[in-house]
Amino acid sequence: MVAFADRIEAGRLLAQQLARFRGPDLVVLGLPRGGVPVAAQVARELGAPLDVIVVRKLGVPYQPELAMGALGEDGVRVIDEEILRLAGVRPEDVVRVEARERAELEDRVRRFRPGRPRLDLTGRIALLIDDGIATGSTARAACLVARHLGARRVIVAAPVGAPGVEHRLPDADEVVCLAEPPGFTAVGNHYRDFSPTSDEEVVALLRAAGTEGAAYDEKVLVPVAGCRLEGHLVIPPGAPGLVVFAHGSGSSRHSPRNRYVADVLQAAGLGTLLIDLLTPEEEQDRARVFDIGTLAARLIAATDWLVQQPAVDGLSLGYFGASTGAAAALVAAAGSERVAAVVSRGGRPDLAGHALAAVRAPTLLIVGGDDRAVLELNRAAQARLRCPTELVVVPGATHLFEEPGTLAQAASFARDWFVRHLGRRGHEPIEEGRP
Repeated sequence: MVAFADRIEAGRLLAQQLARFRGPDLVVLGLPRGGVPVAAQVARELGAPLDVIVVRKLGVPYQPELAMGALGEDGVRVIDEEILRLAGVRPEDVVRVEARERAELEDRVRRFRPGRPRLDLTGRIALLIDDGIATGSTARAACLVARHLGARRVIVAAPVGAPGVEHRLPDADEVVCLAEPPGFTAVGNHYRDFSPTSDEEVVALLRAAGTEGAAYDEKVLVPVAGCRLEGHLVIPPGAPGLVVFAHGSGSSRHSPRNRYVADVLQAAGLGTLLIDLLTPEEEQDRARVFDIGTLAARLIAATDWLVQQPAVDGLSLGYFGASTGAAAALVAAAGSERVAAVVSRGGRPDLAGHALAAVRAPTLLIVGGDDRAVLELNRAAQARLRCPTELVVVPGATHLFEEPGTLAQAASFARDWFVRHLGRRGHEPIEEGRP
C-alpha cells in the first residue's frame, strides 16, 4: 500500500509530476484544509502563486453526498437542473440549503483570506490540489467554480485517490493522481502522518506564499566536519534577521511543525535556515540524536558557513530549537555575540548543562501546559540562565503541540520574540482559526 510520510512529502512528489504545467498563467489552488499544505509545496516547486479555492457543495437534502450544485466566491452559483428533477428537490429546499452553505462559505473566506482578494483566474490555468480524492464531490464542485471564475483550463491533482478517480471528475480538463491503490478506503490510510490541518496553518501558508519575490530561496549543502548537511535557506526581501532551526530528536528539516513555524517567520519578513544536523545514516543511531555536543558543534559550523554567504551579510541571527535541538542551540549560543536571540519550543534546555550560565542572547522558553515533566525541566533551566529570559506556557498543549491552535500560539510567541530582538519589517497577527 502506498504511504506518504506527510503532506509535505506528498506535495514535493506531486510537484514532480506537475512540472509540465509550469508557466506564467499557472495558479495553484489548495482545497482547504488538508489540500493546502500539499498545494503550498507544489506552488513553491513550480514557482506559481498560491491561493485557496473556497467552495461549498450543495447536497440534496435527504442525500447530502449527492451534489445538486455548488457555491463559490463572488456569488458564483452552479445548479444541476437534471439532479434537481431526478431527485425531486423543491425550490424552497434549494433556497434553504443554499442559504446555509453560503453563510459557511463566507465565514471560511474571512478566516482563510482575511482582508485579501482572491487571485484572478480569468484566462489562467487553475491547478486544484487536494491531499486525496475519495468520492470526488468536493473536487468536482471546485472544478465548476474555477470554470465560472474564468479559468481557461482546470487541472485536478492529488497524491492519492480512489481507482478510476478521473471518471468522477468530468468537469476537469485533466486529472493527475500519483496512486490509485486497489482497495482504497480512506485518504488518511495512505499517510504516516495525517495530522489535522488547522485554520491557522492554512492562513500562515497563504501569507508566507504571498511574500512574493524572495531575495533568496535555495536548497543548500553545508560542509561540516567531513560531511555535508542538507538545508533550505529562505531570505525574504528586506529581511532584518535570519533564524537557524536546530531540530529535535528524530526530526528533520521536513518536520511539518518546524516548517510551519518557518512559514510564520518568513511571513513576518525574517529569513530561515532549516538544516539537518545529522546525515540520514546518523539519524538511525539513537545515541547521536541525544549527542548534544555534536549537534551544537555542527550548529556552530553551519553558522560559520552561513555568515560567509553574501545573501546573509549584515543580518542578525537567531536560533530556534525544539526538543534536544533546544539544548544544542543554547550550547552553540553560549558566550557568542553573533547570536541575538534564542527560542526553545517544547525543548530540553536542561541538557545544555553548564553552558546555560554562559548564554547571553535573550532566550524564550515555550512549553505546553500539559507537558508537565518538560515544564518543570524548563523552569529549572530558566533559573540557571543569566541572560534576559521568559517562559511562556501554552495551555492545553502537549509535547508536540498537536492540539488545535496550540502550534499557532507557539509560532506567534516565537515570531514576536525574534521580531523584537532581530528587527522587524512589520507583520499582521496570526489569525486564530477554529479547532
